[in-house]
Amino acid sequence: MLTTIIATVVVLGILIFVHELGHFLVAKWAGVRVLRFSLGFGPRIVSVTRGETEYCISAVPLGGYVKMLGEDAEEEVPEQDKERSFPAQSVWKRIGIVLAGPSSNLLFAIIIFALVYAVAGIPQMTTEIGSVNPASPAEQAGLRSGDLVLTINGESVSQWDQLSNMIQEHGEQPLVMEIQRGEEVKVITVTPQSREIKNIFGESIKRPVIGISAAGKFNVKRVNPLLAGYYSLAQTWNLSKLFLLTVVKLIERVVPLQTLGGPLLIAQMTGQQAQEGILNLIYFTALISINLGILNLLPIPVLDGGHLFFFFIEAILGRPIDMKKIEMAQRIGMVFLIVLMIFVFYNDIMRLITGQPSPAP
Repeated sequence: MLTTIIATVVVLGILIFVHELGHFLVAKWAGVRVLRFSLGFGPRIVSVTRGETEYCISAVPLGGYVKMLGEDAEEEVPEQDKERSFPAQSVWKRIGIVLAGPSSNLLFAIIIFALVYAVAGIPQMTTEIGSVNPASPAEQAGLRSGDLVLTINGESVSQWDQLSNMIQEHGEQPLVMEIQRGEEVKVITVTPQSREIKNIFGESIKRPVIGISAAGKFNVKRVNPLLAGYYSLAQTWNLSKLFLLTVVKLIERVVPLQTLGGPLLIAQMTGQQAQEGILNLIYFTALISINLGILNLLPIPVLDGGHLFFFFIEAILGRPIDMKKIEMAQRIGMVFLIVLMIFVFYNDIMRLITGQPSPAP
């Protein structure tokens, strides 16, 4: 329990700090006066003022904010300070300030992956077979649990994804597999069959399979540190696409809403990753950072993406949008987020009560 609490506070604290630091630095660069930099919401626990900015830690550790001069529409801005207020900036500067938060989270994930790949390498699932389905093409061909696939049709394979893709590419054509069984190397021919299977979202799809599953063992691929940045960009891009696709599947109701989780689920999963080791926790931090960045880019009023949506409309129209319309949209957005937060808290509590396992990160 103590490990979970400490790990959650550290991970969320870092990710919130990175997000708000992005807003803060670009606002400073743009010449905007920043009144407060807060980690957390609500009453201030600790605060210190340096220059024109108050830095504080607040009571509710579920986010943070950077308060800029004039950001509140009802705030009175002295005439001599108007040039340094947020609304006085060009629309493109305001876009840059708002975009800096989510961008910082994505950049942070890229940096984490690049450092891990450069130092520890890239973990890859091996081609060792974990189980063979009864009456499947694999069983009929003589494949067994523990077999390690070395080649397919003469082409070397070292990753499970590579093996899976090659089976799809060849369709229902016979595959000549070279496998290692203990100290012995065997050649086995297996012909895939097209069957209905479930994808990661639970949808039924038809694809060629041979009826095997992975043993779940990993090895580490060492990469040139100069190429680590490329691999980290690719990983961040792939995870970002997966997150957006998951949002689409949630809207389509393909993915059940019951799979959504909130702070309690994040804490639970953070604790699990911390117990698995520091490397797992670092990977998980990068994953949450990507989710946080993409989530904040969604065009929902109150979130950064909602602000960006209005600013881009302003840039296209060449004039500000009526403030009453923005305030109405923000009220709707706030109600939506409150309802969503209540729902995910309900899901989290029900998981704890029923003992349901956490989703795989």
